[in-house]
Amino acid sequence: MNTPSNMEEEEIFKVQLEVLRREHRDLDEAIHALHTRGTADPLTVKRLKKQKLLLKDRIAFIEDKLLPDIIA
Repeated sequence: MNTPSNMEEEEIFKVQLEVLRREHRDLDEAIHALHTRGTADPLTVKRLKKQKLLLKDRIAFIEDKLLPDIIA
């Protein structure tokens, strides 16, 4: 059963998850815009993609915390 502190922790994770997903989406749009305009500096794009991957890892970590694997 969820105790109040566990519920608070879960809510914090959910908010963090939404923020990280938004940041990930924003980075994706920024990378796409740079490519579309043709002003893409390769180093900048590489840094943005690396940031995007780090965000993806953090998102996966939080998702695992919220929905742990249950062996049936």
